Amino acid sequence: MKRSGRSEEKGAGERAIISFLLYRNYSIQQYTDTGVSVARLAASTVDGDKVSEYLSEGELAEGYSGTEERLLKIKETSPDIEYLYVYQIREDGCHVVFDLDTEVTQGAKPGEIIPFDASFSEYIPKLLAGEYIEPLITKDTYGWLLTDYEPVFNRGGECVAYAAADIQMEDVRLNSIAFLTKVGSLFAGFFILILVLCVWIADYNLIYPVAAMTFAARRFAYDSEEAMEDSVERIESLRIQTGDEIENLYEAVCKTIATTVGYLEEVREKGEALSKMQSGLIYVLADLVESRDKNTGDHVRKTAAYVKLLLRRMKEEGVYADQLTDEFMEDVGNSAPLHDVGKIKVSDTILNKPGKLTDEEFEIMKSHTTAGSEVIESAIQLVSDGGYLKEAKNLAAYHHEKWDGSGYPAGLAGEDIPLSARIMAVADVFDALVSRRSYKEPFSFEKAMEIIKEGAGKHFDPELVRVFSESEEELRVILEKHEEEAEC
Repeated sequence: MKRSGRSEEKGAGERAIISFLLYRNYSIQQYTDTGVSVARLAASTVDGDKVSEYLSEGELAEGYSGTEERLLKIKETSPDIEYLYVYQIREDGCHVVFDLDTEVTQGAKPGEIIPFDASFSEYIPKLLAGEYIEPLITKDTYGWLLTDYEPVFNRGGECVAYAAADIQMEDVRLNSIAFLTKVGSLFAGFFILILVLCVWIADYNLIYPVAAMTFAARRFAYDSEEAMEDSVERIESLRIQTGDEIENLYEAVCKTIATTVGYLEEVREKGEALSKMQSGLIYVLADLVESRDKNTGDHVRKTAAYVKLLLRRMKEEGVYADQLTDEFMEDVGNSAPLHDVGKIKVSDTILNKPGKLTDEEFEIMKSHTTAGSEVIESAIQLVSDGGYLKEAKNLAAYHHEKWDGSGYPAGLAGEDIPLSARIMAVADVFDALVSRRSYKEPFSFEKAMEIIKEGAGKHFDPELVRVFSESEEELRVILEKHEEEAEC
């Protein structure tokens, strides 16, 4: 079946990777919007009451040819669309209603049955039930595709088929490579200029003015905006006036460097914007997951605040100083909102059940740890340096492990549990205790702290509980702040 979903210390390399990923995700979203628009338009073009007739009589059916022509025009309006087709989904496969020809592929005939691809099996129940599914990105029989399925309804409101639009993901890859090439060209141009300058200093009579420019260039600082401005002023203050090509070169250098500084400042601003966007996207993703769970409230932001507080207090007291680097603290703080991302794969029925879960339901709920690990591992595979995603995976997978080994999913104990997950365990349980749930009233702050202390050495790392319990005043401030915001 055809288908198509840190800090300055980190250096320019990681920013380039993040820029590439954000640009790639933006491109995918743009293509997704195109696919959704085309598929919806195609679905509205097909008369749902005639789908059965189209299947049985094909091109001989009244209105079939006219509908096919309209579908062709829809496809021609968007050159990004590779395939456009209409299938009726049944137990035995996809029954072709319309399948438009392409330049290299002839479409299937009406009534033909196309078997399901193996990787498509998880979506079959929803399609058989006439439900909507999110756009997909897959690699199957027809290649690497981004696909959107839109239901075709009859007059009775029954889903009788799906209109689908496929877009080649290779286009996204090529666009992303072109983006990286443009960024690289900016820096390549600067270094080419320096190379040309080196050729010019071959003549001994040019040594002084060129040496002056070289000295100023060597002292050029990129550390901050102020440092770059001072460096530009230093070069301009040379005021080389030789009346020949050297003067022209000097003026060109001044202009080029000033322009380059402008570009670098723009790149820096965009890098900061991308960093903020990255953090924002993390919270958007976490909010999307949290919005499905009616029990959690402002859980993501509160637990992240508790985690950052605990990290800071641990740093101040020298707890696990060998692991608590600035990079580790930033990674854990940034990835804390993703600890429950695996809940996206847990059904709403179980997620929002008001009463106690059955043993079977609890097993399903426990699977959100491994599901979260798998989701983040998929993201890590896209980059050469996973950065904070490595700690995000630890948080998602192991935040329900216990110090005494009685937790899940792996039954890890003591310091075998990643430090980030042990920190999250304290924050996660504390917030669950002081928060209202549909199945319980909130515990008082004092009672919650008592439970946390009782869990030292059993559920929690004793050292972390000690630091946490010594931070009561700041914990109260965080809790009261979020309670006030919730009442607004």
